[in-house]
Amino acid sequence: MTETRTDARSNRDDRYVSRFSDLMATVRDAGLLDRRHGYYWWQIGAHVTAFVGVWVAFFWLGNSWFQLVLAAALGVVVTQFGFLGHDAAHRQVFTSAAWNAWTARILAGGFAGLSFAWWRAKHNMHHRGPNLEGYDPDIGPGAIAFTPGIVAQRQAGFAGWFVRRQGWLFFPLLTLEGLNLHAESIRAARDRTSLQPWRRLELTLVVSRLTVYVVVLLAYLPLGKALAFFAVQMAVFGFCLGASFAPAHKGMPIIPPEMKLDFLRRQVMVSRNVRGNPVVDWAMGGLNYQIEHHLFPSMPRCNLRRARPYVQEHCQRQGIDYLEVGLFESYGIVVDYLNNVGLRARDPFDCPLAAQLRDGGTPVPR
Repeated sequence: MTETRTDARSNRDDRYVSRFSDLMATVRDAGLLDRRHGYYWWQIGAHVTAFVGVWVAFFWLGNSWFQLVLAAALGVVVTQFGFLGHDAAHRQVFTSAAWNAWTARILAGGFAGLSFAWWRAKHNMHHRGPNLEGYDPDIGPGAIAFTPGIVAQRQAGFAGWFVRRQGWLFFPLLTLEGLNLHAESIRAARDRTSLQPWRRLELTLVVSRLTVYVVVLLAYLPLGKALAFFAVQMAVFGFCLGASFAPAHKGMPIIPPEMKLDFLRRQVMVSRNVRGNPVVDWAMGGLNYQIEHHLFPSMPRCNLRRARPYVQEHCQRQGIDYLEVGLFESYGIVVDYLNNVGLRARDPFDCPLAAQLRDGGTPVPR
């Protein structure tokens, strides 16, 4: 009886593994995992040129409130460096791990002011267990309560008032995300207990970049305009970055710690795509193809759109729901979920996906 049970479990696990390995073989045969060096060199060159252009215009314009237009433009450009750092950290750009790491370190740290080592550790946990309660740092305790358990702890006083309206407040709060990311990067780089390599170098890079930035603003603009420039740039940067990540998983099922899922369903069923076009793809750094990105994190960004029909067809054959919505619809879902997470989402799997999710699979990594 024990052998029969073991054989059945083994056959089931093999079936789940083959679900993804078949898709992986299809995508690899289509050449979608091959590096796209020309694309990334063009992206890096274009955005470095845009970055330099903004600063040339800054020095030319001088003491003017029109500088705030440049501040907003700089926020958009810096966001793109965040996306490029993200791609390099996922080893999408080069074959060499060292080249990717240094590219991410320079683009994210030198241009966007973000610590590569801190971001990689946090983001890797998210990819290993997206929407896994108690594991995924993106749904952990913070200013916003993403799970019913966190909401239950914030029912009294101002916290209760806030959590009932947090969906409406979420996007305004993203204007502070740029400051938060800078603070977290500096805090992590200063952590003497961290074993992350290059910690001191990243601390020097991030702090030096921020210091030079502030000094230039104060040297060329009156205090009021300098503060306004800094605030607008940080607000646009935080909003653009946060608004690109938010639709990916917010409002999708939260996985309880005891739930077991195979890799394919774990990644697909808690991720949401946003329908793309050239503008949306650029503005969201390709993260609108979130399902494909989670299945193939090292796939070059420009190939995610091409992988989409393969993934859709495979999920349809396997009976796995593949969710894709429009951009504004995705934001509406996020707002509605956050406003009602403590009311409608007391059972994270009180939804049509429950039967599939309870079907079994491979353990989620802890």
